[in-house]
Amino acid sequence: MMNQQKRVRRSFSADFTAQMVKLYQQGKSRSELVKQYDLTPSALDRWVSQSSQSGSFKTKDDRTPEENELIA
Repeated sequence: MMNQQKRVRRSFSADFTAQMVKLYQQGKSRSELVKQYDLTPSALDRWVSQSSQSGSFKTKDDRTPEENELIA
């Protein structure tokens, strides 16, 4: 087994995430962004998905009205 250390959870500003999505949409490769900015591929994928769905990077903005109703 490989001895991998657990990655410390980080948070990123909306400006930073928007910039990463913009770079990706302008043609910068996913692997290049992940390596250059020390991101996880899943984080970048989630930001791109959230941006295309709602234009927001906040989870609450991506919920359906039904999901919001269940939470309320």
